[in-house]
Amino acid sequence: MPEQPVDPRAESAPAPVVLRDPVVIAAFEGWNDAGEAASQALAHLHEVWGAVDLVEFDPELYHDFQVNRPTVHYDDDGRRRLTWPTTRVSYALLPDAPRDVLLVRGIEPSMRWRTYAREVVEQAQAHGASLVVTLGALLADVPHTRPLPITSSSEDPDLAEKLDVEPSRYEGPTGIVGVVQDAVATAGIASLSLWAAIPHYVGQPPSPKGTLALLRRVEELLDLAVPLADLPEDARAWERGVDELAAEDSEIAEYVQQLEEAKDTAELPEASGEAIAREFERYLRRRDDPPRRG
Repeated sequence: MPEQPVDPRAESAPAPVVLRDPVVIAAFEGWNDAGEAASQALAHLHEVWGAVDLVEFDPELYHDFQVNRPTVHYDDDGRRRLTWPTTRVSYALLPDAPRDVLLVRGIEPSMRWRTYAREVVEQAQAHGASLVVTLGALLADVPHTRPLPITSSSEDPDLAEKLDVEPSRYEGPTGIVGVVQDAVATAGIASLSLWAAIPHYVGQPPSPKGTLALLRRVEELLDLAVPLADLPEDARAWERGVDELAAEDSEIAEYVQQLEEAKDTAELPEASGEAIAREFERYLRRRDDPPRRG
């Protein structure tokens, strides 16, 4: 039998990535991303976990380029480059954690939402993911001076019981986060949805305090230590800046005070020993797990 020719592409093809029971964490710029808190949380995880890009969705399929335009920049060699709006899937190997991670960061598509959601599900299935976590952020009547609330929900009854979260009760218009959640559930993969409440009077990006709140909730629910780097200081600086703006406008200052009083009254029972213990456990995980950068 004559020797079969060798395809040179096969020799140069990268070895498939093998991940340990990965969890998918996804966020999408746009309607689901007040203050860009969710997409910046993904960017932070990509950096501190040294994530490696794996797949890029074809932007021609999903984006109206008059809505989300490509951008021009120059690379390190001085060459002019175009960057197209798209979704990128990356992976992070976390040897000190019980599982690895797939990160999905994109822009809410302009079209073919069902096809887009199926592509996200296919990536999860291809790498054996047993859990998909979506991050979002919405504008709400909350004060910037208090911890920003995170709403955690799951439609999987076993997961909801295990993590002590509630099923979603939301009814109304949804974004790509809701569509992806539905596609994941249809595929039989457990899912979790985390939403940060961003003060509506300072909803413009960035919102480092919202990003920080999301990452701390990810850390708590998934038992994954998240190096926070400069994010806590960025959140404090953001809060000080909003304080200064409120001090210059008596109406805003009065409104913030009303929100503070409502928040403190509603959450007074939450100042429990259990809450303090959770915060201490987060501190210990961060202390014992120094940042890893790629």
